[in-house]
Amino acid sequence: MNLVVWIATGLLAALFLVSGTSKLARSKEQLAADPRMGWAESTPAALIKLIGASEVLGALGMVLPGALEVATGLVPAAAIGLAVIMLGGIVVHARRGEPQSIAMNVVLLALAVFVAVERIGPQAF
Repeated sequence: MNLVVWIATGLLAALFLVSGTSKLARSKEQLAADPRMGWAESTPAALIKLIGASEVLGALGMVLPGALEVATGLVPAAAIGLAVIMLGGIVVHARRGEPQSIAMNVVLLALAVFVAVERIGPQAF
């Protein structure tokens, strides 16, 4: 089961690292031009950067402490933080009527909750 948790963790970390880096590296206008990121048009640039930084830090926080066996309590904390970000994403996409984006947020939320529960409980470090 530990392998399954690591696979879920790695998948989540990779997705959030790419997503967060994109939000940090691109301007608000560039993000708003992307059809999947229409929400960026009505979101303050500083909030977009905060979300991007949170996603990058969450991705690193889910992998590095477990891999290095240092401060391993950060792994479930990072997963919970990413789950909260996904809850926010669900709300934003629901208001905008974007069911495909909601579905993706729900899947990522479920994976983040799975990692958090497993790393707090049976698969704790």
